[in-house]
Formats: sequence, structure tokens, C-alpha cells
Amino acid sequence: MNRERILSREVLATQIPAGDKMTLRPETKVFIHQTLGGSYTVQTDFGLFRIDGKDADALGEQATGTTVSAATLADGAPDPEAVWSQLRQVFDPEIPVNIVDLGLVYSMDVAKIEDQTPPGFRVNVAMTLTAPGCGMGPAIAEDAKSKILLVPGVSDADVRITWEPPWNQQMISEEGKMKLGLI
Repeated sequence: MNRERILSREVLATQIPAGDKMTLRPETKVFIHQTLGGSYTVQTDFGLFRIDGKDADALGEQATGTTVSAATLADGAPDPEAVWSQLRQVFDPEIPVNIVDLGLVYSMDVAKIEDQTPPGFRVNVAMTLTAPGCGMGPAIAEDAKSKILLVPGVSDADVRITWEPPWNQQMISEEGKMKLGLI
């Protein structure tokens, strides 16, 4: 795969590690570093960015990730398994294992939003990072939020970073450990 590309159109991308949204202009030269989870981590002359799969056509790739095929529960709430599936599509730009298998997601719950017409559902996620000094937190949290919002029944998402309990390698799933060569 040729990793050097030129954007064919304007793209709204997430700056790494800050997590800020920034518009990348047509004709911007990029180098694709990672293509995990349906998104692209690219290097430009002015930094690293994550481009959503829905904008892959700007890179000359097949666009993906604009919908999630999942049914809502009887009350219209999102299916928790669909939310977990989306979280498994979120990767640290530096580590080829998803945030669930890395043990970074501590909790996920769905709460009804009563003061909305019609009532909606918010997904709340508490997650951590591999180290307190990791600057990727905002970018990873933004990626998680954008993927959760694709799940039918989700009207809002809140992804919070916590440091309690501190993360350690024992939190990595067996599958994650195998991908990292730890077992």
C-alpha cells in the first residue's frame, strides 16, 4: 500500500494528541501511519491527525464507518453490546490494540435523558490511559465519542478520562497481550 497521499478534498480531522478538530485543505500531502478501527492516522507537514473512515475517499480509499447496524432495545435505548463493539474500534494512535482489549475502558453505562423531547439516551464512559503523561487522551476520547454517537438510540456521549485505579499491564485482555507479543 502506498502510504503517501494527497487529499482530494477538504477534511475535518482530529489533531493528535490535542483532540481538537481542524480542517485539512485539499492538496495537503499526508503519510498514512495507521489504519486501525476504520480511521486513519496521518502525518502532515504540520502534525499528526486522525481522519474518520467516512472521509477515507479524500485519501483515495473506500469510505466506511458512517452507520452501525444494530437494533435499539424495546424502550429505544441503544444496545450496550453495540456500544462495546464501537469501543473496540477505537485505537491509541501508537498501539495496535483497541482500548477495550488494552483494559483502558473502566465502565460504560446508558442513561435516559429526561429533559429532551423526545427523551434520548446518553452513553457515559470512564476510561484511562496507559500513563498519566500520555498526550493522546483527548484524541482517543474524541474518537470514542464519535464512534459511540453512530450507535442507534444514542443522542449524546460523555467520555471521561480517570486515573483511578491506575492502569497496569494486567488489565490487558489475553487477545491484547497476544497482539502485543506479551504471551
